[in-house]
Amino acid sequence: MFFGVTNDNEFVGVPNAEKDAEVISEQIKVHLNPIPDFVLSFKEIDDKKFIVVDVKSGSQTPYYYEGDGQLIAFVRVGNESVPADAIKLRELVLKGSGETYDALKSKYEFSNMAFTKLKSVYKQRTGNSFEDSDYESFGIVNEDGDLTNAGALLADESPVKHSRLFCTRWNGLDKASGIVDALDDKEYSGGLITLLQAGIEFVTNNSKKAWKKVSDGRIEMPDYPERAVLEGLVNALIHRSYLQSGSEVHIDMFDNRIEIYSPGGMIGGMSLKDKNIMKIPSKRRNPVLADIFNRLKYMERRGSGFKKIIMDYQEQQNYSEKLKPLFEADNEDFLLTLFNLNYHINKDVTQDVTQDVTQDVTQDVTQDVTQDVTRDVTQENLDDKIKMMIKENRKISTEEIANVLGVSTRTIKRHIKDMEDIIFVGSGYSGYWDIRNED
Repeated sequence: MFFGVTNDNEFVGVPNAEKDAEVISEQIKVHLNPIPDFVLSFKEIDDKKFIVVDVKSGSQTPYYYEGDGQLIAFVRVGNESVPADAIKLRELVLKGSGETYDALKSKYEFSNMAFTKLKSVYKQRTGNSFEDSDYESFGIVNEDGDLTNAGALLADESPVKHSRLFCTRWNGLDKASGIVDALDDKEYSGGLITLLQAGIEFVTNNSKKAWKKVSDGRIEMPDYPERAVLEGLVNALIHRSYLQSGSEVHIDMFDNRIEIYSPGGMIGGMSLKDKNIMKIPSKRRNPVLADIFNRLKYMERRGSGFKKIIMDYQEQQNYSEKLKPLFEADNEDFLLTLFNLNYHINKDVTQDVTQDVTQDVTQDVTQDVTQDVTRDVTQENLDDKIKMMIKENRKISTEEIANVLGVSTRTIKRHIKDMEDIIFVGSGYSGYWDIRNED
């Protein structure tokens, strides 16, 4: 913090830097609890003195402001300092105690839980068998044998009610596009591995994979890269805030994109606006869950999910910079947008086919109508000719009549329909024409 700079960024300095520094130091010690680690120093620019207060990042969170009959913990949101809400306060308390939500003892009994999905996936992906000793080494139970929150989230039938996944395939480009709003929707509950597999399956079932031949085989062109979808969903499930009990992870699929939402935002409330995603430091809200998914080979311990998503997109055949995945975060929410790599191709093909078919049909109809109208005018005796041909061959078809008379089948059918004295008896090859009042 710099003292001596106006809100308009004008360097004015402070008249009595030494005295003001003493006041600042005293205020910090009186009004902050616990007292943070800070250093006061002076800087001189153009014969003007400035006070610099360097506050070190502390581990004894939350740090409260005491004064005016209040005890408040503040958090930074963008360019503002705002009072911490109940959920953020609980996160700060956990941080100050050196613990995380997923490592805490849960309110459920370990003996009532089953972990068959965890064991089978561990065997399938690593080749190793899950041993009883692994429950503690994985962090599913603590050293006293009590079920942790991580264990509760990984159980086959997870008792954590707000650990759910909502999936919707919307019709169009937004959530209200027409008569049919949603083409498919699913709601999943259960352990985190079940949620992950269900989410991947939902995306796969509601997307396509194009391909094209090349000299040595073919090139796959999926709507969405599989690794990017996996990394995005793993990130949403593992790094979400489970302290927010009224929110779930969402997958919203549209014609041109997938949006994966998770509650909690970035740790510390950092915004990703104007940030270089490739250089975002890895911070894990739920390190026990992250470690378990690393052991299952679903993610890396060093947390390079953002980079993998971008790199997976860049390797695709139809990638362009405008299709680069979009990461958005604030103090409470995180949103990943993955763009459909084939959307514009599919849109152009559909438009071309529709245009061609429409043009062909319109051209044919126009030609037939024009031809029919012209011949109706010039051939006033067409009814007589039709009737004469039917008299000569009671089984003649409308197509044969049209070919002989040089008009369309549609014209012949229309004329016969208007001729009340001609009917077709029977059907198909056994049928025949009958002329009433023939005498």
